[in-house]
Amino acid sequence: MQLNSNVPSGPLETKWDRYKFDLKKVNPANKRKFEIIVVGTGLAGGSAAATLADLGYHVKNFCIQDSPRRAHSIAAQGGINAAKNYPGDGDSVQNLFYDTIKGGDYRAREANVYRLAQNANNIIDHCVATGVPFAREYGGLHANRSFGGAQVSRTFYARGQTGQQLLLGVYGQLSRQIGLGGVEMYPRRDILDVVIVDGCARGVICRNLVTGEIESHSAHAVVLATGGYDNVYFLSTSGMHSNVSACWAAYKKGAAFANPCYTQIHPTCITVHGDYQSKLTLMSESLRNDGRIWVPKKAGDNRSPDQIPEDERDYYLERKYPSFGNLVPRDVASRNAKLACDEGRGVGNTGLAVYLDFSDAIKRDGEDVIRAKYGNLFQMYDKIQDEDPYKVPMKIYPAIHYVMGGTWVDYNLMTTRDGLFCLGGANFSDHGANRLGASALMQGLSDGYFVLPYTIGGYLATQSLADVNTSHQAFKDAEKQLNEKLNKLMNINGKRTVDDIHKELGHYMWEYCGMARNDAGLKEAIQKISALREEFWQNVNVTGTSKDFNQTLEKGYRLADYLEFGELLARDALTRTESCGGHFREESQTEENEAKRDDENFCHVAAWEYAGEGKDPILNKEPLVFENVKLTQRSYK
Repeated sequence: MQLNSNVPSGPLETKWDRYKFDLKKVNPANKRKFEIIVVGTGLAGGSAAATLADLGYHVKNFCIQDSPRRAHSIAAQGGINAAKNYPGDGDSVQNLFYDTIKGGDYRAREANVYRLAQNANNIIDHCVATGVPFAREYGGLHANRSFGGAQVSRTFYARGQTGQQLLLGVYGQLSRQIGLGGVEMYPRRDILDVVIVDGCARGVICRNLVTGEIESHSAHAVVLATGGYDNVYFLSTSGMHSNVSACWAAYKKGAAFANPCYTQIHPTCITVHGDYQSKLTLMSESLRNDGRIWVPKKAGDNRSPDQIPEDERDYYLERKYPSFGNLVPRDVASRNAKLACDEGRGVGNTGLAVYLDFSDAIKRDGEDVIRAKYGNLFQMYDKIQDEDPYKVPMKIYPAIHYVMGGTWVDYNLMTTRDGLFCLGGANFSDHGANRLGASALMQGLSDGYFVLPYTIGGYLATQSLADVNTSHQAFKDAEKQLNEKLNKLMNINGKRTVDDIHKELGHYMWEYCGMARNDAGLKEAIQKISALREEFWQNVNVTGTSKDFNQTLEKGYRLADYLEFGELLARDALTRTESCGGHFREESQTEENEAKRDDENFCHVAAWEYAGEGKDPILNKEPLVFENVKLTQRSYK
């Protein structure tokens, strides 16, 4: 497999503008001749579908939910970054670019990250035009707050509901195009295969989740915007429907999968309560603007927080990282929370929690000010924990929240399979080994609004694509293979439920591929996952029928993919013996327990190629070249 990033030459600041100029264009009258499939209706998929239809393409848009506005983007809380410099604290596109590269521990492409930083200001203007109600200062300018890994305030927000408001803006545009006929909407469809004809992606195979019918859909290009794979851990902050299946199907059809070991642990999540949980709840990073994180200085101190005097508290992030304090990047904050709990200084019944305390902020600014900033988040915490965070500190602990790995894409957002594009959280491109807070929404909208509409036109304008419809043999073969897989699942009739096996997989992933990883643990994980996968195909019990609404079957075929993907994730983590960002190898750390990179051997993107059933995947490497920033050991002290 040949990896060509297609990054244009020339100065970083002008690459994207010159590239757009050089791209071949599709005549407006000819755009209506092309059909494009977009899978997903989150910020990336929804914005892409609406924009492509507005340009004149005919778009078929698929989503797993009953409505496009239920995409998981709606759950994002804290905000979206842009270098508008409204607070006047010296921000710029260059600063946003550098903070993102550094935050990702120098494991992302410079050109992609700079383009993202450039597009960010346009995203804010566009979203305001679509009616997104960003918070404003008294004078009328949009309000900004700080997020981790930055020393300026550049995060735009709509209280603690930023994702929801942004998605409603996208949904409004998408609905308009549906009404105009430019977008044909297919809700309650699960994309389970990508159809390749003459080396190019020409359609998808999906399952109608209401009727159970297998459907084929053809197009001139396919766009995947299906989000991340964090539910491989079973417990995560992602929605229960989030899955890897569409991207895994693309992987098996020739689309390389990049950096699967780059997973993000969010430091401020509501703690695990017991074995009965099916997901976890995020507490926005924005809370670290006013909340102070601490644990008792003494191990085993079980006193209530109000009984622990100030001089017996350890505000460990403020102590270790005085320049950034509680607003260090997520990977740094998460590892330090784990370290404090490992030392026996964790709080709560399990000892696996730290305090996020707002008492100083409430004394300083008043409860009304804090309520105006974070009211819905405090209410959410109160309902889940039955504790009032205005009166007692929140108890938080790190949890799986996001993934930086994903389908490999070039500068055009096209995968290693021609005609197959991948956007947003489903691709790997912009965040390196650790995503900074408030950057996911930025990337999704950048890809959908401001990148793909140009690059997919450049692809279509240079191709001579034969007329292909669903009667083509490739569609029939794909349908047959999918039906065989579903029938096999339905006929196992074993004794273990899908959730039971998924929980066991999640345990292995968290235990061996979580916040800290080592050689012995990763090798054991690979063995255990392989054995569990074998047991799944012999002993799982999928009830009901395949030709009907069947959520157990949905979970079953997604878990089948996770049991293959989880092994690839562990293999990638085992191969990358350095520590970088969210990938922390215990063998590679500084004396101060910080991630220690190995730039000589691992300054590359690891892109895994499918070699066939039962064969080890093939590792391909895309070297990362840094011409504008200097590779240094990250420091937030």
